[in-house]
Amino acid sequence: MKTGQAGASNTDTPLTESTFLEAEMAASNVPHGIRVAIYARVSTKDKGQDTENQLTQLRTFAATQGWTVYREFVDHETGSKSDRAEFQAIFADASQRKFDLLLFWALDRLSREGVLETLQHLNRLTSYGIGFRSFAEQYFDSCGVFKDAVIAIMATLAKQERIRLSERTKSGLAQARFRGRTLGRPRLSVQSGEISRLRASGLSLRAIGRELGISEGSVRRLACTAA
Repeated sequence: MKTGQAGASNTDTPLTESTFLEAEMAASNVPHGIRVAIYARVSTKDKGQDTENQLTQLRTFAATQGWTVYREFVDHETGSKSDRAEFQAIFADASQRKFDLLLFWALDRLSREGVLETLQHLNRLTSYGIGFRSFAEQYFDSCGVFKDAVIAIMATLAKQERIRLSERTKSGLAQARFRGRTLGRPRLSVQSGEISRLRASGLSLRAIGRELGISEGSVRRLACTAA
């Protein structure tokens, strides 16, 4: 299950006034005067996508709450990976408590990696003492009344995702065994007698390894077997 599929948003279409007011009311639990970091993302600079619509609404929303915008973080790449430059910069600053709340347009703008990974990102923010807030999804608010329920649901989905991954791995191994494939590291074709011969010629274990194309540890293990 991908987080982008649940709550995906058209970032080129402005929200209605009523939606904006709902978001404003939902933010009433967050104190005024906090430092907020804004995050916006689109998958590419091309195809007519731009972050300015997200940024404009997020700036306006922050201003109506009396929040101070510490910094704007903007990525122009896929959200399916976490190695985005600005995304990583968020956590670097969060670890130093340079801001109090991360505000993003929608959860799929923050991450499309999947429930488990997204939950880990949110937990990481929480561990730094940083709150989070989705503008478009008013229930997704670390200071809101639905916080515990939403996180509990995500944790349950993440657990199911781990179980499915484990089941797929076990199924793959079972299929490999059924087809007669040997699992694990391949067996060494070097004979212990060959190790003994090279040792007798005065070569070190490391030199023998280079000669036979195997590791020094493998040479030592075969040498012990020969002894």
